[in-house]
Amino acid sequence: MPKNKNSRSFEIALSGISCAVAVLFLALGILSGWLLATGYFIGVVALMVPLSKQFYRGGFLAYAGTCVLAVIMGAAAKFWDLVPFIMFFGLHPVVSALINKSRFNNWIFLPVKALWFDAMLIVGYYLVFGGVMGGTLFPETVYQTINKYFFLLVFTVGTFVGIIYDLLVSRCQLAVNAVVARIRK
Repeated sequence: MPKNKNSRSFEIALSGISCAVAVLFLALGILSGWLLATGYFIGVVALMVPLSKQFYRGGFLAYAGTCVLAVIMGAAAKFWDLVPFIMFFGLHPVVSALINKSRFNNWIFLPVKALWFDAMLIVGYYLVFGGVMGGTLFPETVYQTINKYFFLLVFTVGTFVGIIYDLLVSRCQLAVNAVVARIRK
């Protein structure tokens, strides 16, 4: 792709739109509570838009802008709900795109990304739950089991979920690439 003034302005436009959509849905998800997963999903898909045209710098800046603006737009009150997005979900499409650009075998990086997902779960467990999970949604014995076998659960179930997530996000990126390919500069 030739680097000219049009491609630079196109990169800025795609990145700005991507950031705006991601911020809007993240803020709505965090402020409503029950739309949090939807906000994360749409935020991640929105951040894939500049990456579909191989605008890696624009993709990273859209991610950084999304994180900052989501905090300003109200996520500061519920900052811990945004931590997984900042640590993993928002950054994951950028990292995956850079790995694909480098032409390395994705299967080599899959365990690394799964461990990154596990690390996010562990940090979230200690930052959000203070290292002890509890609540009223499940019986207390469920929470006791989770707390007792937390690391085993993270490195088995968490790793499996991280790998599945990575594969699904790769498929979403291909779909976003197909949709954005229809846009003419």
